[in-house]
Amino acid sequence: MKAIHFLVFFVFLALASSFASASDPSPLQDFCVAIDDTNLNVLVNGKFCKNPKYVTADDFFFRGLNIPRPTNNPVGSNVTAVNVDQIPGLNTLGISLVRIDYAPNGGQNPPHTHPRATEILLVQEGTLYVGFVTSNPNNTLFSKILNPGDVFVFPIGLIHFQVNIGKINAVAFAGLSSQNPGVITIANAVFGSNPPINPFALSRAFQLDLNVVKDLQAKFGSN
Repeated sequence: MKAIHFLVFFVFLALASSFASASDPSPLQDFCVAIDDTNLNVLVNGKFCKNPKYVTADDFFFRGLNIPRPTNNPVGSNVTAVNVDQIPGLNTLGISLVRIDYAPNGGQNPPHTHPRATEILLVQEGTLYVGFVTSNPNNTLFSKILNPGDVFVFPIGLIHFQVNIGKINAVAFAGLSSQNPGVITIANAVFGSNPPINPFALSRAFQLDLNVVKDLQAKFGSN
């Protein structure tokens, strides 16, 4: 029951953060290229709406967020997303949810960003070291150690992370202010892009030996 109360609390917080704006609507996908030929397949900014006559309670429902997910992977974590792809009724509502399971002793949700959402995270079990880094030129780190019941906010678009520094499994839930927040994991995007970024460019950018860059590209390019 305690976990349910926590979930209700931050879901309402995320809902309260959504408000009307006179500016252009925020993008709900990476891009939406304009075309003149309407006979071509078209994806709108978001999803097409179901006829209200055919809407059911199942369109607003998801089961199983109480189930632990396996964390036996290179980063030691597992993110279970509940966004518009899992709950179609979230379309246009500007909110989604994730459950994150962390392995003991360093399991982490590695540095990443959400290009379309602010995140508010609640720790249910375990102890997490979390933080985010501000934009250039300061690149200031804001970090905290969180225990069960603690909440932390990651502002939209900023690089952030969570690491389980405890000896037991950790679990957190997070609300995000978009039906499709997107995620860019920094290492995967930089070293695992398809096609690969020219390694000479990355070697200069990260001040790394060229062979180190190639090794990283080989590692992340296979994931």
